[in-house]
Order: sequence, then structure tokens, then C-alpha cells
Amino acid sequence: MVQKTIVLDDKAIQRALTRIAHEIIERNKGISECILVGIKTRGIYLANRLAKRIEKIEGQPISVGELDITLYRDDLTIKTKDAEPEVKGSHLPTDIKNKKVILVDDVLYTGRTVRAAMDALVDFGRPSAIQLAVLVDRGHRELPIRADFIGKNIPTSSQERVIVELAESDGCDQVSIYKNE
Repeated sequence: MVQKTIVLDDKAIQRALTRIAHEIIERNKGISECILVGIKTRGIYLANRLAKRIEKIEGQPISVGELDITLYRDDLTIKTKDAEPEVKGSHLPTDIKNKKVILVDDVLYTGRTVRAAMDALVDFGRPSAIQLAVLVDRGHRELPIRADFIGKNIPTSSQERVIVELAESDGCDQVSIYKNE
């Protein structure tokens, strides 16, 4: 793969997350019944960043959980040497029953990750609503799923890949488009 272009740098990512935080607060008329749930791995980092921004704006913390969707995927891949899927575990700090759960992920593409996340969430309880916040929506949906909060829409071809790099896991913050050769 060859890097084609950087579409979001660290400052653009910060601005997008600040805007999403404001939109979450406005849409939900505050955060009293909300919980952010990051989809492993980069969704967790984005959820934590959103939580910090929301707390700064609202003056109160918002709960943040982690969701591992490995066993809910319809395209389960084997990643361990003993031919088992690598499960990292989920953690929700509070009961999600009757809460507004905001799922957070880095890229929305086919919708299959979000579908798996919703299936996983229901195993923890029945939220009053599930909303979706993504840093990047690149199109090409295979399922009827859309994001409620979007950092940036990036139209792509199916031959391109959107790569999100975050300081917590990759050492820098940027979103790039790569082209398959």
C-alpha cells in the first residue's frame, strides 16, 4: 500500500472530537443518562478523549466503557497460535439498562463492526437508545447503518484504505488514505 494523502492531522482530529462532544451534549440535552462505549481498539481511545472534552464542557464526568466485538463478528479471524480468536474482553462501568449508549469507533465502512457491537451491547442489557459516533465515515455500507456523529466524511473508492493513527497506539494522530497497489 502507498500513502495517497493525509486527510486529518492532529489539530483536525482535535477539532472534530470537540465538535462531536458538543453535538452529543446538545442532542441528548446533557449527559445524565449517557455512557460512551468505545469499540476496541481505537474506539476506546476516542471515547476517552470525548469523555475529557465532555467533562470540560459539562463540568461532570461521563462513564466510559470498552467493548470487544471479536466473538460477534461475521468475519471472525483467527489471530492466536492455537487457532482461537483473540478476545480482549469488555468492560462497562455501569448498567446500560435504560441508558443512552454512544458507541464510538474510528472508521465507519461496511457497518458490520457496528452491527457486531450492537449485538454485543444487548448481551449487557437493553439501553434506551444506541447512538454512533465515528471519527471518519468513508461510505460503502453493506448494512443499513449510519452514524449520528461524524468527525469527517471521506468519500473513498473500494481500492483505498483509511488508516487512523492515534498517539495512544501509534505514536501520532493522523488519518490517511492509502491506495492498494
